[in-house]
Order: sequence, then structure tokens, then C-alpha cells
Amino acid sequence: MGFRRCNSSCFSLLLGLLSLLILQPLTTTTSFSNGIRVNLVSKHCTSDILSLREAPAFRNGNECNSSEKDDIHIVMPLDVNYIRGTVAAILSILQHSTCPENVSFHFLSLHLEPQISSLIKSTFPYLTFRIYRFDSNLVRGKISKSIRQALDQPLNYARIYLCDILPRDVERVIYLDSDIIVVDDIAKLWGVELGDKVLAAPEYCHANFTTYFTDTFWYDVNLSRKFEGRRPCYFNTGVMVVDVDKWRKGGYTQKVEEWMVIQKQRKIYHLGSLPPILLVFAGTIKAVDHRWNQHGLGGDNIEGKCRSLHPGPISLLHWSGKGKPWLRLDSRKPCTVDYLWAPYDLYRLSRVALEE
Repeated sequence: MGFRRCNSSCFSLLLGLLSLLILQPLTTTTSFSNGIRVNLVSKHCTSDILSLREAPAFRNGNECNSSEKDDIHIVMPLDVNYIRGTVAAILSILQHSTCPENVSFHFLSLHLEPQISSLIKSTFPYLTFRIYRFDSNLVRGKISKSIRQALDQPLNYARIYLCDILPRDVERVIYLDSDIIVVDDIAKLWGVELGDKVLAAPEYCHANFTTYFTDTFWYDVNLSRKFEGRRPCYFNTGVMVVDVDKWRKGGYTQKVEEWMVIQKQRKIYHLGSLPPILLVFAGTIKAVDHRWNQHGLGGDNIEGKCRSLHPGPISLLHWSGKGKPWLRLDSRKPCTVDYLWAPYDLYRLSRVALEE
């Protein structure tokens, strides 16, 4: 049941409705009363204590089936630095699902830390999930420096290796970044017909596609001719429906890696893991309605300035870009769109929660 863009006069009403939904979910059987305190210790960050409220238990409606063919598989990266975003995303997906018990989560992490697993279990006691370790050695020497350091992290490249990480019986997944909120039934996105396509995502053919690659790429005929015979359009790899089996059979991991090797040698693009996937798939994907990726809410990759919502209906909000809503809210410098994320924040010590 996505929503349409509001003008400034109805924005406050929209926020109120979202807050009401999060405080009084229709399928809730438990409350937020229990606080979970977990020590998070990572080899790559200082120790911290994250206090989360326990999420409600969301149950299937009478119209839901329980067979495996009705399962929805969602893959997300799991990074201690983005854990608040991940938890908020999970909550939003479950809250708006008609059949939340049919949703299974597959988390990709660089380290199998017991604290993180305990945090997820404690916050979502009824959640079906599994955590997989992504071996960063798979991309050692293949990552090129981009315009923002966060884009250069090995976990950003894990989506390329889904066919090697996930069990063989998981043939189709929805891949989602951690900085998203879903305000519609995720089953609608899951139900997209892929046909003979490997992946589906919202396409943006009005975007200037040439800007995603350097002059070195476009002036080299042998490189640029790779787009011959197809109309390449930009799509954001933070929201994708992927046929993992077709990806595996088509050897697409190796095809993406080949462009990563060329990038190391020639510097043909600027942004992390996005361009090599565009090089392989742009112009050949199944297009999905734009409502399923209201992207760019984090601003640009350099300054992360505030942006407004795009026109049209919305089913998924995506804070791609430098600015993340939890950081801007904590710093008391939020953008207007960040208040759409706040109702899903289970962080007990968030300043927004303290001010309520």
C-alpha cells in the first residue's frame, strides 16, 4: 500500500500517520517494552553499547500460505556501522508485509560475530534469518579507490558473489541495502516476473548515463562498444530482484570481475561496485516501477546535502548517498526526509526518542 508524494502542507500529516503505524501495528502481539543491551565489539571499530527496543511479533494473515514456494528471500549486508539502518529496514519490511512469517532474511557479513547474531535474535525473536560470512579475499586487489571511502569497503561487493554464498536451494532473492525503508508489501516486489532476465530493478533512462564512466572508457571504441545493441539505463544496485540460479549459470560474477580488473588498469569509472554491474546488465534488465526505489535521499556522495522526494507513488525509500538518517538525526541536523525513517528506529537512546 505505498504512498504518494505529499507537498509541504500535508507532510506533517504523513509523518503522523507513519508514527501511528509504528506505535500501533495491526499484527502486533508483543510490545516494545523490553530493552536489549548488547556489547558490539568489532576488529574494525571501538567497543560500543547499543540499546534496542524489542520489535513486535508480526504474524501471517488468514490469506497466507506456509509452503516453501511462498517464501520470500531477502539478502542484506550486515555491518556494525550500519546496524541501526539494518534493524529499521527489517522492521519496516515486516510491518508492511501481509505474510511477514514467509519472509526469510540472509545477511552477509565480513565477520561472524556472536554479538551481532544475538542482537538480531533479541530484537526480532521470531525472525527467520541466517548470517553468512563474505570472504574479503574474493575482492582483494580488485577494488579501486572511488570518490567516497565507504564505497570501497569489501562488503559493498558481496552482492556480486551471491551465487557463491547462498545455498543452492535459494534460487531467487531480493537484494536490499541497509539504508532503506519499505512502506509497502514486499511481496509485490517479489512477484515481479523476470522472464528470461537475470535481475529486475527500477530503471532511470532519463539520467545521463555517460557520467558514470570516464572519458577513458567512452573514447576507447573497444570498451564503449560493449553497449552496442542495447539501450543502457542507470539502475541502483541497492534494490534488485535477482535470479541467483540464472546468475550462476551465466557466469555473471566472472563477467563483473573482468570489468573490475580493467578498472584497476584504466580507471574507467568513479563509483565502487555500481559501474561494473551496469557494464554487464544495463539495458538488459527487467524494469520495475520507480516506486520501488525512491533513491538518493542521502544526497550526493561528496557532501550529502538534503534532497526532496521524487514525484510519484512510493513503496521504498532509499538513503543512498553520503548522508544517513540516523547520523543526521543524532547530530540534530536532520533533513526533512529523515523524519520518515525515524519511526522505524529501534535505538533506545536515539535523541529523537528522548525528545518524544
